[in-house]
Order: sequence, then structure tokens, then C-alpha cells
Amino acid sequence: MLKQADVIVIGAGVAGTSCALQLAKQGHRTILLDRQAFPRHKTCGEFMSPETREMLNYLGVELLVQEVNPTIMDHAKIVMPHGGEITAPLPGQATGISRYELDRILHEKATSMGVEIVTGITVTNIHKRGDHHYEVNTKQGKESARYEARVIIGAYGTKRPQGVASPDGYRDDTVYVGVKSHYSGLNVTSRVELYFCTGGYVGISPIENGTVNVAALLSLNSVRGSGKSVPEILRAASSTNKRLADRMAEGEPVPGTQVSIAPLRLSNTPEPWSQYPHIGDAMLMLPPLCGDGMSVALRSAWLCSVWTNKYLNEEISFDEWKQQYTDEANRTFGQLVRRARRIQSLAFARTNRFYPRIARMMPGLATYIVKATRLSEMDIATR
Repeated sequence: MLKQADVIVIGAGVAGTSCALQLAKQGHRTILLDRQAFPRHKTCGEFMSPETREMLNYLGVELLVQEVNPTIMDHAKIVMPHGGEITAPLPGQATGISRYELDRILHEKATSMGVEIVTGITVTNIHKRGDHHYEVNTKQGKESARYEARVIIGAYGTKRPQGVASPDGYRDDTVYVGVKSHYSGLNVTSRVELYFCTGGYVGISPIENGTVNVAALLSLNSVRGSGKSVPEILRAASSTNKRLADRMAEGEPVPGTQVSIAPLRLSNTPEPWSQYPHIGDAMLMLPPLCGDGMSVALRSAWLCSVWTNKYLNEEISFDEWKQQYTDEANRTFGQLVRRARRIQSLAFARTNRFYPRIARMMPGLATYIVKATRLSEMDIATR
């Protein structure tokens, strides 16, 4: 079976769906493919920064008027392994909503704009032809299908399609495991909490309807021997931070919300292009201390849709499309990832026990660090 489209987006998460939505809205026939079914739980901090809310509003998704009742947060608390803490205001109101609900809302919006969403489908091969068109071979159950499109966009996160590899140098050598579970019984109001522990971090933030999301990024070496289930891994991580252990003991895991993913490697630099553009985690995987991964996903999707629309409308050539998106992605995200990696290194330095005292002596320091690890709002509606 052969299906044709202007655009095929591979990966139906936040980045892929928002990019597909924008291109369909601009009149391009767009197909969105994903190997998983939706809605589903995903490993994610489920923390929407003010910059994220700006992008969602631009897409016509206003979380505060949704029936899911998301949580509002206005400050962050960081707790070190020895018990010291740093608090800082967030640069505006942040929102907590589960990926289960956010992906559902985005898919409904994309479908209303004419995006064809195909889930439970595996991409087995991607071939770029000499005429700059693409062929995509897929398998769905026992059925095979071939797609042709002028544009392919990679939004598949860290799980790349078969035969698609990341060149050396873009990702760090340390291998991480990501885990997530929702909890009930944890009273977290108006803030996101980040706990340092051996091998990584555990983040706790409120989402919708009184539920709390607990998500962790931990080195593979630190989780070996701690058990296979997500609650077991989280308990083992909390054993290296007493305040985290006490916090976790207040709540209970919500059945059916546990998810894990591995291997994960943090980015050293953005990777905007291979044979086609990348967006979201396929382009850039940030450390949790940066806390702006969702904003990067949405911003990269918007940038990609702008230049892809110009290419599809024959305003620019293929080479100009590649160069312009690559340059703008590197300008937008390059400094952000460099700052985030420096702060990540400092966070795990042996001197980290002194940071809470320094933060008390210099009250503006924590606020500066929060701002330094975020994208700025850009009044996108006027651009």
C-alpha cells in the first residue's frame, strides 16, 4: 500500500504533534506516525514552564480552561543529599499536567486541523531520494505500508527508528535511566521540588486533580541491583537523600502510571539535522536541572514548521531549508545546553554542600540560575 503526503512527522509526542498541527494549519497534508498507542503515560517531569504555556496558547491550547484542572506553580525547591535546600521563584507561573492528558488534548487539536494520526506503526526504513523526496517503509501488525513525502521530520525522542544513528559527539557517554510514577497522598502545592541523590535527580511536582508526578533521571550504574519495578528504583534512589525518603513515604504509587525508559544520554550540543530535521528530544536532551525540555520541544517544533512551510511553498530551496533551520536551532538552543551542562557539572561537584549557604548569602543567585537555564518568552504571536 502506498500513501502520499506533503509531510510525515515520525513521533506523536509534544514536539511531533505540535509541529504536525502547525503545518496542517498552513495547508499541508500531514501524517503523524508513532509506534505506540495514545494516550499513554510517558517518562516526563510533566512541568510546563511559562515559556511552554506561551507556545501552547499560540497553538490554541489553553490549559487553564481545560476540564483536567492542572496545577499552578510559582517557585522551585532544590534539596541536596545532605539536607540543605535552595528555593527560588519561577519566572512566571508554571503549570503541572500529565502527559497522558496533554498528549490527548494535542492529538484532538491536531486531528481538528486535518492531521492524520497513525499509531501502533513501526518505521522500518527511511530513504531520501535524489529529487529530495522521501520514502518511508512501515509495518503495522502483519501489514506493510510505504509512504512518500516531500518532508520528513524526526520527532521520535531518544528511540530512533531502525538504522538511524546519532553521530559521535552529540551525546554524552554517561548512560541514564528515566522512570516516572504518579503518587497520591503527597501534599505539594505551588512548587516543583528537585532532590539530588546518588546518580541523578528525582523531581516531584503536582499535576491535575490532586495527583503528584515523581520522575527521576538516574545513571544506569546507580540503579543496578535496586530492583526492576519503578517504585523499587525510586525507593533505592531516595535511600541516598533522607528528605526525599521521608517525602516519598507520605504517598502511594498510583497503579498503572509507572513508566521507564533506557538508555538515555544527555546532549552535548543540538543535533538539528541528519537527512531531515529533528525536533524535541531527537534534537536535544537536556539535564533535568535545566527543567525546560518541554519548552525546547515546542519551540523547536515551531522553528521547524516556519522553515518547512517556506520550503513546501517553494520560497526557499532544500539546501536553504536545511541551513536556515540548522542555524536558527543552534542559535536558539546552543547556549542553553552549554549553560545547562555547566550547571549540571557544578551541581554534582564535591562542594555542593556549600551551595545552600551561598544562596542564602546571595539571594539573587538562585533566581539568576533559574533564569539562566530557561528559554526566554518571545511574544511569538507577533512574529
